[in-house]
Amino acid sequence: MLCQINKKDTKELMNYLNSRNQEISSDILIRASKIIEDVRMNGDEACKKYTKQFDGIDIDSFKVTQEEIDQAILKCDPLFCESMKKAKDNIVYFHQAQKQNSYLLQKEKGIYLGQRVLPLESVGIYVPGGRAQYPSSVLMNAIPAHVAGVKRIVMVTPPSKEGSIHPNIAYAAKLAGVTEIYKIGGAQAIAALAYGTKSIPGVDKIVGPGNIYVAASKKLVYGKVDIDMIAGPSEILVIADDKANPEYLAADLLSQAEHDPMASSILLCLSEDLLNQVNLELKKQSDVLPKKEIIEQSLQNYGKAIVCDSIEECIEISNAIAPEHLELMTEDPMRYLSKIINAGSVFMGYYTCESIGDYFGGTNHVLPTSGTARFSSALGVDSFIKKSSYLYYTKEAIESYGKYIVSMAKQENLDAHANAAKVRMNHETD
Repeated sequence: MLCQINKKDTKELMNYLNSRNQEISSDILIRASKIIEDVRMNGDEACKKYTKQFDGIDIDSFKVTQEEIDQAILKCDPLFCESMKKAKDNIVYFHQAQKQNSYLLQKEKGIYLGQRVLPLESVGIYVPGGRAQYPSSVLMNAIPAHVAGVKRIVMVTPPSKEGSIHPNIAYAAKLAGVTEIYKIGGAQAIAALAYGTKSIPGVDKIVGPGNIYVAASKKLVYGKVDIDMIAGPSEILVIADDKANPEYLAADLLSQAEHDPMASSILLCLSEDLLNQVNLELKKQSDVLPKKEIIEQSLQNYGKAIVCDSIEECIEISNAIAPEHLELMTEDPMRYLSKIINAGSVFMGYYTCESIGDYFGGTNHVLPTSGTARFSSALGVDSFIKKSSYLYYTKEAIESYGKYIVSMAKQENLDAHANAAKVRMNHETD
C-alpha cells in the first residue's frame, strides 16, 4: 500500500507532494472576484441571490437567532456534548499559556519604550456546510480568538435546505464563545465578512477552512482584511523505530488518508520488515473503513515510505519535508524533540495518535501544510492579536539625543525629518 522510495529521492518527493497545492486557477479567481464585487456593491441583495443560486434556498434573514441555537442544541447527543466540553477545557488550557503581556521599559531618565498587546476587534470564522460537519474546527478557530480577548467572534456557515444550521455546529459555536452566527456560505460569505453588508457587519480577520471558491475568495480579500492561511491537502509523516506497533502505524496513516484523495501519508522507518507489516495492516484495516475508496486513491498516489539507517536520518528527511502532522513513534521521543525544527505539530510516543490533537488534546489542529511549516505556525492566540509600540521622550531627552536624529535624517536627505527634531532642541545643530 505504501510505495517504498529511495532516501536519495527526498527532494523529488517534496516536489511531488507540493505539486498537490497548485495555484488557484484564474477561472476560479475570476468567478470569485465577480461574486465579491457584486456583494461589495449590492450587499444583502447579492448575498441572497447567491444563497438561492448555490444553496437552493430563499432566505429572509441571515442571522441565526438565540431561539434557533437553543432549539438546535436540544438535538445534540449527550456524550458528544460532554466530549466537546472536555475538549474545550483542554484547548483553553493550552492556549491560555500563549497569551503575551504588554510591557514598558525605561531606558534611562526621560526615555520610555513600550509595547501594547491588543486583541483584534472582530474575527470571522468560516465553517463548511454540506454532509460533512466539523464542530471541532469551530472550537479550534474560535477558542484562541476568545482567549486572545476578541470581543466580536462571527461564524458563517451555509444553511441546510431547510434553512437551519447543524445542531453540532450550533453547540460548538455556543461553547466556544461565538457571538454571532449567519447562515451564509461560499464566496458571498467571505465577501460579506470582508466588506460588510447591512445585516452582516464586516470583520478584521477571516479564518477557517472551505472549498476552492472560499480559498480563492480569502486570497482575493486579503489586504482588506487579514486571513489565516490558504491550506493545502492534509498530510502526516510518521517516524517509527523497530518497537513501534504496525497496527498503530497503519491506523494513524489511514486517519489522514481518509480525508482526501490528495492527502499524503509518509512512513520513515528503520527496516523493510516493519514496512511490510504496516502494509499488511493498511490493507486489513482499510478494507472495513467506510471511506475505503478515498483511502485507496490517497495511498496509491501519495502513500510513501523510506527505510532509513537511523532515527536521526529520519528526522533529517522530515525536517526537509516540513510535514503538517509529525508522529515521533519511538521509545524515547523526548530525546529527539530538539532535533525537529520543521513540523506543524508533533505527536510523541507510541500512544499519542494524531486524532488526539485533531479533537481533544488541546493543541490546535489548524496547521501549516505543503512545507510551509518551515516558516509558519499553527493557529493560536498570536493569530488574533496585534502589537503596537510606543515611545516617550522628555524635553531633556530630545535635547540630549536630537543631534543624532538630525544627523541620520540628513544622511537620507530627509530635511523635514531632521527639522522635526531640531525645532525641539534649544541649540542649533548643523
